[in-house]
Amino acid sequence: MDPFSKLKDMQDGVRDRNVRSPFADMIEVTRLTSLGRLDEATALIQRSLGGYADAPPPPDAPAPQSQPRRAEAPQEARREVPQKPPRAEPARTVIAEPAVRVRKAVGKVVRGLAPVLKGLGHARRIPARPPAPRTPAESRFVALSHAEPAGSRDYKLFIPGHPAEPAPLVVMLHGCTQNPDDFAAGTGMNALAERAGFFVAYPAQSRQAHVQRCWNWYEPRDQRRESGEAAIIAGLTRAVMAAHPIDPTRVYIAGMSAGGAAALNIARAYPDLYAAVGVHSGLAAGCARDLGSALMAMQVGAPGLGTAPSFGAAPVGQRIPTIVFHGEDDGTVSVRNADQVLAQANVAGLTARSETFEGRGHPFTRTRYQDETGRVMVEDWRVRGAGHAWSGGRPEGSYTDTDGPDASRAMLDFFAAHRLGPQ
Repeated sequence: MDPFSKLKDMQDGVRDRNVRSPFADMIEVTRLTSLGRLDEATALIQRSLGGYADAPPPPDAPAPQSQPRRAEAPQEARREVPQKPPRAEPARTVIAEPAVRVRKAVGKVVRGLAPVLKGLGHARRIPARPPAPRTPAESRFVALSHAEPAGSRDYKLFIPGHPAEPAPLVVMLHGCTQNPDDFAAGTGMNALAERAGFFVAYPAQSRQAHVQRCWNWYEPRDQRRESGEAAIIAGLTRAVMAAHPIDPTRVYIAGMSAGGAAALNIARAYPDLYAAVGVHSGLAAGCARDLGSALMAMQVGAPGLGTAPSFGAAPVGQRIPTIVFHGEDDGTVSVRNADQVLAQANVAGLTARSETFEGRGHPFTRTRYQDETGRVMVEDWRVRGAGHAWSGGRPEGSYTDTDGPDASRAMLDFFAAHRLGPQ
């Protein structure tokens, strides 16, 4: 039996005998203190210090003075009557000496405990008000629309719960037959953007513009600056920048297949707007002039690489940071187009460093092209065994390959190292 149980038994026994005990008071003081009822505990301590009236005096205490006897009646008046036995006094069950010792002990403990109780009853300083609970900010994926003289397009905008200040913006162009929701789900870009505080815009191609929802990357009017789809996407980008705290030096564009070709057209037409471009399973800018040349380029690559006068090319000598992903078994867009994208990025003047990775999913080779300062200006990812699908994509979307390296993460990492203006 633990000490507290013994004290409890003592307390119960004392109560049964209707005798006040210092142990009972101390147990009650302890209980009241643990409950925070300090005023009641203090009052009980004060009563305890007042003594125990019921306790008998110690054995060595002087005997009480006897009362004077009444005068006896005259002898003749007395008569024999049976004497009643003296009335027994209730027995004292608490021994005097232990009670005195306990009282002294209680007094000593209480004298040390009273200041503590007093201090607990009154705070030394007013506690700081706890901060108001912060409601976790939630990311949003909202449907919007943009219109300007060149045309209009709907789009979805991912707004992170805790955006960077100011935040980067990535414009993502889907492939044929896809839409913003499908492309966002398949690339998993929103989850990565939430962690990094990026905004992501997903323009939607309309069926009126193309029956299969392909971006018209092969049409001259959609390749030039301030014309067609290039102007619409650039205007949509500026509208997002105006409505949200976007860092104008960290705006990027990427796409897959037809969206990848369109992204490169737009990046080269607006080098003052986009700091870098990502091309997944796409084609070089301006490599076609109509549907026939587009089909030829998709199958075997294209000569010329956008040399027609109508192409709104970037100024001579300006290199646009570019990251390229392409499956080596792509039967829809030949891998030769990736080589032409690299040639357009002017990798001939850069130092190449290649690494091959095997053992998990599709094996792949990553080649990084560095300038004279050691800065990576171009990245090329070739995925062996992969077809026409977003590498490392999620099964929730179409045209994805979960076995490849994560193209979304690689693109965001590459983008993070580039911005417009002096580096």
